[in-house]
Amino acid sequence: MNGRTLATSALDGFRRARIAWLRFRGTTPDDVAQARVASGQAWEEFCDTLKSAGASIMYPGTPTDPLTQAEGYRYLSRLTRAGLEAFVEYADPRAPVLRRMIHETAKMGSDNPDNHYQNATIDGTLSYRISGTRGTVDYLGFGTQEGNYGQGGQMPTTGYVEASDLAIGADGRFELIVSAVEHEGNWLPMTEASGLLIVRQTFADRNTETPADLRIDLIDDAAEGTDASPPAPAPLTAAQLDAGLGKASLLVAGASMLFAKWAHDFAEHTNELPMFDPDRSTKAGGDPNIIYYHSYWRLGPDEALVIDAEIPDCEAWNFQLDNHWLESLDYRYSTIHVNKHTAGYRPDGSVRVVVAHTDPGVANWIHTTGHSSGGMTFRWIRATDHPQPRTRVVPVSQVRDLP
Repeated sequence: MNGRTLATSALDGFRRARIAWLRFRGTTPDDVAQARVASGQAWEEFCDTLKSAGASIMYPGTPTDPLTQAEGYRYLSRLTRAGLEAFVEYADPRAPVLRRMIHETAKMGSDNPDNHYQNATIDGTLSYRISGTRGTVDYLGFGTQEGNYGQGGQMPTTGYVEASDLAIGADGRFELIVSAVEHEGNWLPMTEASGLLIVRQTFADRNTETPADLRIDLIDDAAEGTDASPPAPAPLTAAQLDAGLGKASLLVAGASMLFAKWAHDFAEHTNELPMFDPDRSTKAGGDPNIIYYHSYWRLGPDEALVIDAEIPDCEAWNFQLDNHWLESLDYRYSTIHVNKHTAGYRPDGSVRVVVAHTDPGVANWIHTTGHSSGGMTFRWIRATDHPQPRTRVVPVSQVRDLP
């Protein structure tokens, strides 16, 4: 058990003991939450935790150039926005909403530029129905996970299913039951400890593919909503706000510190691409069908990172470049990643990817967009084997002459 998990367990134990003590005295947790909100204590602690999250920007080894520092504080503001939306605005598991917590302007953990991520808060003791149309997106996967991003600690997968395993109508429509009790037909398992639903839609080509159009309903209350208007959440309570502010601030502080440590660790093998521990990835919320090669890159003004990779038989693969904070670089305006569909291949079926500040005049150039260092990730989905990508740093002027 790592230090963060140990601390989280200790805090959870303290919380349970505190609740028991309050009940013994005749004071309920709702009474305490009302007092915390009314006195401003809940808000003050939220602000204090956000302030403490700034320590992640000072993590040992963090670059101090103006771009990295500015992006670091923007990163904290993005996490704050994502946390408030997830845990205050859309936190009711009885009125779940599929929404994009991670997207073009809210990123973390080497988010995949080919992915259209959707999340919903769920309760493992309830049952849900996901319904909609499959679309034409290349890969569609559904996962349930224990806990959520605002609780700290690990987030083990409690169930996973892919669209290829589902019965889908000729018109592309389908339904998927999400429950802890086995269900006939399309079923996504979870446990009573599940608290988060993640939908991953992976594009081969964003310009031509149509994403799945999905909604989620609590089965008990599904009849109350319509196709256009799902059931309304219950009125906000002080307990919900108190908990939501706490989870949102913990997301900012916890995620920023976790990925600051990852960046620090990745820098130990700068400009190399070792395989990332699959068990560690899954516990952190990664797709269990993906093998990741996480690392760090650093280049001088006239240098290029050349990556040669044998591509295994797989459903999809890609390579991406991140900033120091493990945010994917802005794929809306620059070519910062390449995938199975967009890549130029060599005659033997292998791929050469070149990371450089300026165009070296070869296929699969990845633009650094003004950065001199950051994270990088090679990944493949459901690969039959896992060949090791080879890397080397050369003068950019020599790239075109390499064999």
